[in-house]
Amino acid sequence: MSELELAGSGCSLHEPYALQVLGNEMEPEFPDRCIVIIEPTDQCPNHAFVFADVEGVRWFRQYARDAAGKERLVALNALYPDIELEGLAWSVLGVIIQRNIRRQVKHYDYTQQPSSRTAAKITDLTGQ
Repeated sequence: MSELELAGSGCSLHEPYALQVLGNEMEPEFPDRCIVIIEPTDQCPNHAFVFADVEGVRWFRQYARDAAGKERLVALNALYPDIELEGLAWSVLGVIIQRNIRRQVKHYDYTQQPSSRTAAKITDLTGQ
């Protein structure tokens, strides 16, 4: 396949897509093997869960920007270090808008400012 074929084209580049989380870096909110839905965008609010490209490597992390404007990508699992973004070539590929763990679905809405590091408005559609 050519690079163009892998990149995609047309309307499909703007449609949400699903990926499976591999690893424990974002536990407990996003356990290994859960499914996330990503909405393609190149922007994200502070504390959004993002799919990002940093120096050619793709990461699923939480975006954080402090009062001084310093940006980093944060793993929710404290065993993993933050990725400091200053001086690096990086871009947001999309924000996580949904999580599915064994048919239990949660939606993430970033229109309201979260009050804590891992906060986002979460709606449980399973009724459980």
